[in-house]
Amino acid sequence: MFCISKEFHFSASHQLFGLAEDHPCARLHGHNYIVKVELQAEDLNEVGFVRDYRELGPLKNYIDDNLDHRHLNDVLGDDLTTAESLARHLYNWCKSRWPEVSAVAVSETPKTWAEYRP
Repeated sequence: MFCISKEFHFSASHQLFGLAEDHPCARLHGHNYIVKVELQAEDLNEVGFVRDYRELGPLKNYIDDNLDHRHLNDVLGDDLTTAESLARHLYNWCKSRWPEVSAVAVSETPKTWAEYRP
């Protein structure tokens, strides 16, 4: 199995609800997000790629137009702004365009990652 990945970056704010009052994520805050999309294929295409990285440009456009410097609660809804939910949202967006997509991971901090892989 061949596996490739590409990173995308954006900054956004969010607020998580249902947490203890003293939990820092219950307050409005922001992150410098990293999104990593992974694609897999058993065979390479005619030029030797799983998929040309340039074909992933629409994901950059989607992130820039809809997520970057936005309040994610306004864009995705209050229940969908955790890193886990964001990873699933972006996985579904990508999978509908590129069948080779196998996972999407989202980092909110240099030490934390959430991944959605069905």
